[in-house]
Amino acid sequence: MKNLKILVGVTGGIAAYKTCDLVRTLIKDECEVRVVMTRSATEFVTPLTFEVLSRNPVPLGLFDRRNDPSVEHVAAAQWADCVAIAPATANVIGKLASGIADDLLTTLLLAVRAGTPVVLAPAMNTGMWENPVVVRNLESLADGTDGRYSIVDPVTKELACGDLGMGGMAPVEEIYRQIKKVTNR
Repeated sequence: MKNLKILVGVTGGIAAYKTCDLVRTLIKDECEVRVVMTRSATEFVTPLTFEVLSRNPVPLGLFDRRNDPSVEHVAAAQWADCVAIAPATANVIGKLASGIADDLLTTLLLAVRAGTPVVLAPAMNTGMWENPVVVRNLESLADGTDGRYSIVDPVTKELACGDLGMGGMAPVEEIYRQIKKVTNR
């Protein structure tokens, strides 16, 4: 996957710490990686962690000022060969399915060019995962779009809340394989 440009979106779920391993795996495979985090994600992992791992700055907000004068969300969306959202919370899935763009990550996702694959790795409590609204939102993204969205289903495990059930983020290896599959490399 050498030279592949991967944009990794990190949302506010406890599984965000596993995304560090995904970034490391992509870098090890000689991909160029940029990370965008939601503000909630920073409650679980610091932007500095992803800056060190990706070797790139990590923007957090639509109006954060960096040295780059471009419209950052559009530039990042156009830069990417593939976007991976890990973890993909029920919140971001709902926003995507509804076309809501109220932060840097969701605005960027709506600006992704047609044909650019987006890999979603959901992670949430079992009750959330099984909620008919979340199910409908995921089906809408998988079926009702131009084919850009693919979902790496969560796994059954003991969740952070102590429940045993479906909702744990898929292993990094599975997410990596899906990125490789959708980019045909």
